[in-house]
Amino acid sequence: MKKLKITVIGAGSREFGPATINDILLSDALNEQDLEMTLMDVNEKELPEHKQYAERVAQKLGRTPKINYTTNLEKSLEGADFVITAIEIRRYYYWSMDFHVPRKYGFRQIYGENGGPGGLFHALRNFEPSVQIVRAMEKVCPDAWLLNYTNPLTKLCELLTTLSPIKVVGLCHGVFQGKTQLCHLLEMDMADLDARASGLNHFTWFHTIRHKKTGEDLYPKLKTRERQAHWLGEWDEIALSRILMRVFGLYPSPGTNHIGEYIRWAEAFLGSSALQYFYDPKEENPWETGRIPTYLYNLHTRATRMPLFPEEAPQAIYPEKESKGEICPSGELAIPIIEGLFCGRTHELAAVNVPNTGGLVPGLDEDAVIEVPAVVNSEGLRPEAMPRLPEGILALLRRQTSIHKLLVEAYVEGSKNKLLQALLLDPTVHSYHNAVECLNEMCALQKDVLPRLEWT
Repeated sequence: MKKLKITVIGAGSREFGPATINDILLSDALNEQDLEMTLMDVNEKELPEHKQYAERVAQKLGRTPKINYTTNLEKSLEGADFVITAIEIRRYYYWSMDFHVPRKYGFRQIYGENGGPGGLFHALRNFEPSVQIVRAMEKVCPDAWLLNYTNPLTKLCELLTTLSPIKVVGLCHGVFQGKTQLCHLLEMDMADLDARASGLNHFTWFHTIRHKKTGEDLYPKLKTRERQAHWLGEWDEIALSRILMRVFGLYPSPGTNHIGEYIRWAEAFLGSSALQYFYDPKEENPWETGRIPTYLYNLHTRATRMPLFPEEAPQAIYPEKESKGEICPSGELAIPIIEGLFCGRTHELAAVNVPNTGGLVPGLDEDAVIEVPAVVNSEGLRPEAMPRLPEGILALLRRQTSIHKLLVEAYVEGSKNKLLQALLLDPTVHSYHNAVECLNEMCALQKDVLPRLEWT
C-alpha cells in the first residue's frame, strides 16, 4: 500500500466538487492505496459540507481515506501526487458580459465561453489563478500531475505548458457528446462504436468511425443516414455538424454551441443563441445591479414552452441519487489517468489535451496544445499520433492556434496590442474600430479580475 494524495482545487463547486469526490471514492484501485483527499477552494463556504458529503459517501462505500479541506493553496498541495482543478470567477456573471458585449459591437459569437471574443476574456480571467497554482506546485509538489478541467481548456493548457515544467493534461468530455450524436445517426449502441477524433478541444474531427466488432468503416453509412435524417432533427445540437461534414468530409465534435464558437457563420445553425442570457435592455442593466441574466444551455433538450410562473425549488448541492444509495461515476477521465499512472492499470482515453510534441496532429505547430486519444498505464501517458486532417479543416484549426499563441503573449507581456491582434484574428470580428472599442469596454468592465494590460 502506497501513500497517495489527491488535491481537488475548486472543490467548493456545487457540481465539480461532489462529482470528483464520487469518482475518487468509487475507484477500487485508488482506495487500495493509503489515500488522502484534500478539498481546496478560495471560498470556504461549501467546503465543510462537501467534506461531510465525502465522509457519507466513503461510509456508504466502505472506504477509509483521509479527508480534509483548506483554503490555503500551498498547504493543500503538500505531498500531492495529483492535482485536479476546475476553477471559475463568478462564472455566470462574467460569462454574460463575455456573451453580450461583443455581440453589441456586431460580433455574432454564439456562446462566448471558449471561443470568440468572449472566450479571450474568459481565458484571461482564469490565467492568473491558474499560474498561481502551477507556481505553488513548482514549489511544493514539483513532481505532481495537474489534471485540468478549467475552461477555456486549450488556451489555459497552452499557457501553463508554455510557462511551467509541471506536467499538465487538459480533460473534457466533449468527445463523448460527439460519439453520442454518431450513435443517434447510425442507430447503434455506444459499445459497438470505435470513433477516434483529433484537433483542438471543442473542435475535434472524427477521422475514424468503425464498428468495434466487425471493423466496418461506418463513414459511408453515416453520410447516407445523415442525408436521410429529418433536416430539423436535433437542430441546435447537430445541424452545424451535418453541414460541416457535407462540406469538409469529416464529422466534428462536440456540438453546435461549441464548434460554432470557431466559425463565423455558425449562428444560422443555433436557434437558441438569441435566448442565451436574455434580458430587456430598456428595463435592466444586469452588471450594475449584479443580477445575472437567465442562462439557457442546450435549449433543444428542454421544453421550449416554459411556464409563466415557474416554481422556485432549492437547488440540490449533492447528486440526487446519493439519497437512494446510488453513487454514480461522472465518466470524466481524471481517475482513469491516476489509476494508470499510480496503480499501473491500463486505460484507453478518448481524449487528452497535451502539447503537439512530435506532430501528433500533423500540420499543426508542435507547441500547440491539441486533443487526441491516449493510453495510460504504469509506463506513462502516451498520446496517440493521428492521421493528417484535410487542409480545409487544418486551416480552421491553425487560425485558432495562432489566436492562442497571441493570447499567451498578451498575458506574458501585459500587452493590449497582442490581445487586439488575437481579437482581430477571430472569425466573428469584422471591424477594427469595433474591436478596439469592445476590447476597451471589456477591460473596463472586468478590470478587477483581468491581468494588467497596457497599450504598447
